[in-house]
Amino acid sequence: MEKELRLDGQVALVTGSGRGLGRAHALLLAARGAAVVVNDPGGSLEGDGEDRMPADGVVEDITSAGGQAVANFDSVASEAGASAMVAAAIDHFGRIDIVVNNAGNFLPRRSFTESSSESFAKIWAVHTMGSINVIRAAWPHMVGQGYGRIVNTASHTGLLGSRGSLEYSVAKAAILGLTKTLALEAAELGIAVNAIAPGALTRPVNQMEEVAQLVPPGAFEPDLVSPTVLWLCHPECGVNGEVLGVMSGTTTRIKIAETQGYWSSTPTPEAIRDHFTHIMAEETLAGSGLTFGQEAETRGMELMMHYISHA
Repeated sequence: MEKELRLDGQVALVTGSGRGLGRAHALLLAARGAAVVVNDPGGSLEGDGEDRMPADGVVEDITSAGGQAVANFDSVASEAGASAMVAAAIDHFGRIDIVVNNAGNFLPRRSFTESSSESFAKIWAVHTMGSINVIRAAWPHMVGQGYGRIVNTASHTGLLGSRGSLEYSVAKAAILGLTKTLALEAAELGIAVNAIAPGALTRPVNQMEEVAQLVPPGAFEPDLVSPTVLWLCHPECGVNGEVLGVMSGTTTRIKIAETQGYWSSTPTPEAIRDHFTHIMAEETLAGSGLTFGQEAETRGMELMMHYISHA
């Protein structure tokens, strides 16, 4: 019988955990023994307004099952809010071991010409700066105890692009850089920083009707993502700076690859032109990296079909 992975004695902060993916993460971490700060302002999909019911409801679910949890309603978009949610972990449970940066907002799909500085700033403030704010608040505690697990939420859209989701895609691409770079500093401090690129039937996906209508029952549930998150949060998991694709029961390692390319000590535009076919040739990919030649939605459909064929 396989040994169950437990998080007894660990304290986790899961942002945006009143609904969707965050809720699933919080429930699983709590079920495996972690004390959880359930953070969620309870706003709209775009991030407006407040509602305490989602976070309070998850806390009730956890505590009624015998777990430990406390609600927090601050926004990750402010440094003060991030500090307050970390303080909630320290005040109620005495430490913070795990941060799962899941909070996000989403705008209606639009073209580039329909986007604005304001729309970019609104998404950036939550997805990108929100993750940075929370990590910055938790970092001194993790450094002081010589241990920590941070799981950021990236997206296939940040790698592959997605029509009509420019603000979101740019913000998620930044999460990849944050994860990779911070992991270098974290390695010598006993802290691991990794990311997931998840896919699940959440509020943002439901906005994409052409995708949501094609999802068969059970194939795109948040519960299929959370086990990978728990593993990345566990002390036995030794990876750092990795990005895992998690969707429809499939977990993959995402890497960026380069072809062998063309070298010259005196490159000219004409030489680049003449060797461009070789530069672009995927059969010359260096290392074991993988590349995808399609949009994020296409990749998502591939993984859902894989789930259906093996269910």
